[in-house]
Amino acid sequence: MTKLICLPYAGAGAGVYRPWRTMSTGRLKAVPIQLPGREEEYGAPFYATIADAAKDVAERLRAAVGDEPFAIFGHSFGSILAYEATQYLVEHGGPLPEHIVVSGSVSPRHRERRPVSADDDEQAVADLKAMVGQDIESLNHPELRALLLPVLRADVQLLNDYEPARRAPLPVPLTAVRGDADGMVPVPKWRDWSAFTSAAFRELEMSGGHMYLADDWALVWKTLEELL
Repeated sequence: MTKLICLPYAGAGAGVYRPWRTMSTGRLKAVPIQLPGREEEYGAPFYATIADAAKDVAERLRAAVGDEPFAIFGHSFGSILAYEATQYLVEHGGPLPEHIVVSGSVSPRHRERRPVSADDDEQAVADLKAMVGQDIESLNHPELRALLLPVLRADVQLLNDYEPARRAPLPVPLTAVRGDADGMVPVPKWRDWSAFTSAAFRELEMSGGHMYLADDWALVWKTLEELL
């Protein structure tokens, strides 16, 4: 059995992958990794830098997989965490994943700053919806908005401050996935993920926009199970 380490998108915690936990089989088991500042770790300090995040995610991953085979899936913000955590593992003695799947993200060198208002909540919501290119239902509810905006702001700022180091490509097979209507992830900048692995590279488009996976969790899980 392969453990699929699942890293959440900006503003989200490990709980977003709850559907996949119920779909796990003897071949592939979803193992979501929690990030500080959300869900059961609400109140814990957010990561200060992507380097801090990579180290912490790698350590949490090590504890979760033990000596079992594993792959990594990250969506959007989680894709950058997946890439950087794997680079950390390469540089600090492993273990290495059998495969890394980066979803809903351009390659690290094509990241662009996307400002989100730090002091005007209404403007921040508008900024985030414009960024994603679709409505974000949870931000329409005042109680949820109050919980989610600090996390979203922290995650977006982390990406805005991110400057990928020049390093050798990962010695790990990598698959890049995008929704075919995702305006945040232009095809040329998405395909550039091919430069970040020295092993096998695949690209895969799914039907939908930036949050294509939330449209049909079961279909995406089946696709990943076949891929891995």
